[in-house]
Amino acid sequence: QVQLVESGGGLVQPGGSLRLSCAASGSIFRINAMGWYRQAPGKERELVARITSGGSTNYADSVRGRFTISRDNAKNRVDLQSSSLKPEDTAVYYCNVEGYGRKWNGQVWGQGTQVTVSS
Repeated sequence: QVQLVESGGGLVQPGGSLRLSCAASGSIFRINAMGWYRQAPGKERELVARITSGGSTNYADSVRGRFTISRDNAKNRVDLQSSSLKPEDTAVYYCNVEGYGRKWNGQVWGQGTQVTVSS
């Protein structure tokens, strides 16, 4: 199995910054991509940012230019640096891993971390 441990959520004022981190551990043969999704109350889960093992990235239009995703392949870790945060960025943020290992193949989700942007 694989475990994802997320950290870095919290309360931040509008215009502020926050860094989310996610580390994967366990039986991992290969990770093809890592990413962050978010889900606000009453809304569907949506992609925030994703990065492949080769470093290719894609971002939601709503965060492009404000958020930066980075990855440490050796440590199976992905970070999301957010800046110029807005109240509409408030959501539960979920780490996502695409890959395979012993007894798993496909996508794995973290437990989620709350980000609240409010004054």
